[in-house]
Amino acid sequence: MSQLKAVLIGAGARGAGGYAPYALDYPHELTFIAVAEADPVRRARFAEKHGIPPERCYESWEPLLAEPKLADIAVICTQDRMHYGPTMQALDKKYHVMLEKPMSPDPKECLEMEQAARDNDRLLTICHVLRYTPFWNTIKKVIQEGRIGEIVSIQLNENVGYWHIAHSFVRGNWNNSNTSSPMILSKSCHDMDVLSWLVDQPCLKVSSFGSLKHFHEGNAPEGSADRCLDCAVEPTCAYSAPRFYLSDQFRGWAGHFTQELTKPNIIQGLRDTDYGRCVYRSDNNVVDHQVVNMEFEGGATAMFSMCGFTFEQERRIQIMGTKGELRGEEDQITVYDFLTHQKTEITIPSQTSGHGGGDSGIVRNFLDEVRHYNGQESLTSAAASVRSHLIAFAAEKSRLNSGESIDLNEYARQLMVKEELSK
Repeated sequence: MSQLKAVLIGAGARGAGGYAPYALDYPHELTFIAVAEADPVRRARFAEKHGIPPERCYESWEPLLAEPKLADIAVICTQDRMHYGPTMQALDKKYHVMLEKPMSPDPKECLEMEQAARDNDRLLTICHVLRYTPFWNTIKKVIQEGRIGEIVSIQLNENVGYWHIAHSFVRGNWNNSNTSSPMILSKSCHDMDVLSWLVDQPCLKVSSFGSLKHFHEGNAPEGSADRCLDCAVEPTCAYSAPRFYLSDQFRGWAGHFTQELTKPNIIQGLRDTDYGRCVYRSDNNVVDHQVVNMEFEGGATAMFSMCGFTFEQERRIQIMGTKGELRGEEDQITVYDFLTHQKTEITIPSQTSGHGGGDSGIVRNFLDEVRHYNGQESLTSAAASVRSHLIAFAAEKSRLNSGESIDLNEYARQLMVKEELSK
């Protein structure tokens, strides 16, 4: 098996912590030979771990991609609104690209990236990691085997977790759609993708409802302050930053704002960064709960519910078919047969890689696709991702228009017309 070379653009939690560790675990398959990262500490740490010389460490993607092509692959894990530039440049330089989701909060940029991959005859794989997990692959296999018949309806719940929504979507990098993406795209494009994959039919209509119900100044407790460390009501607040980041259970999440996870460093971070701000007085505007209704060609329907007000962080799915039913959560799948009344339980082994094995799964699959590339689309290609992204874009349009039903084909046609007119 040949070793492939890669460059990393964006050495944050997903790039350095989610995908790049594959090169450390399987160095005969993958090696990183350059990194572009604005944060000097992250850049130096990644370079040290992967043995990258100083001349191949860059403060931004522009000088890296100005070089003659250095490797086979570019792994791009910048913030949502910073995906387009390096992706287009990397494709033009003939890199195969693995791009963190979402592709872009701009539908036009998504379409242009998809076209650029075709024009350059390169893979552009989007990191919809759910498809690469044993859990979701097993569900897909049950459907393909016909064990529950034809899909009639799906219900998928994404239970974000009260602590996770406060960390990432109220205080964190994805808290404001003006600087990142709408919640349905930044958090739940995974779910739009996996629903499209499981039904395996074009989505025709979308409607959606949701709001920022709780995390706003109108719900700030009387006597509360701008920061938790200065707040008189902090001891009775479920969203207390000190209680969260100083706990043994969640201390690792403080790595988003301090390099050393000591209590003094964490406390200083709570004084200096947005992660110490009151959840009712942050600059957030993304929803904290949302539902999406979908109708697919052939008549199947799906209902997706995302909610931040849950104790566990998990996805739960129920698929109703003409011959049976499937229910799944965490590592357990149960299949019910209508004819025999037989109940089959499938337990998925625990995974060491993040996202239920999806982080390492997508890297392994991508490397195989690069080695055997002959013009084929990848499992989560830009073409497949654009289709599920359009569901998310349409859902957000519906939500902002009082739940208006969106005809997805017409919506896509209008985008294509706008794309042509802008050329």
